[in-house]
Amino acid sequence: MNIEEVVKILYSKNSKEAYAALKVLLNVSAQSDELYPYFDQFVAMSEDADSYIRTRGLLLIAANARWDEDNKIDECIDQLLKHILDEKPITSRQFIKVLPEIAVYKPDLAADIKEALRLADTEIYADSMQPLVYKDIQAALKKIT
Repeated sequence: MNIEEVVKILYSKNSKEAYAALKVLLNVSAQSDELYPYFDQFVAMSEDADSYIRTRGLLLIAANARWDEDNKIDECIDQLLKHILDEKPITSRQFIKVLPEIAVYKPDLAADIKEALRLADTEIYADSMQPLVYKDIQAALKKIT
């Protein structure tokens, strides 16, 4: 498996193909630091105009928190935490669910993460999404505390 090719597939407009690549890369990240050299690319993805690409970047950042010996997450934590209230609630929800993983491997950031979660105002979302995002926030806070 060529990791570089799989990372490129993350940008695919074919969502099934991109999701399959994401699953492979999340698995790799759970086993080794092989993807850590792509960390800056994942951070760039987290700022992409396409919410699917943003989500993939955010999930891979969290999955590689355990390998972050250069403290790259520490450097961009404020930028990342704004995705708690991403313009797309689906991106927000997926990111909120992986924040406890970042807190486990970056305990020095746990207080910042909890504060950002507590301050998040879910009223920016449609009435149908507000309770879902709120529930995700509460679950993440419970896991971090």
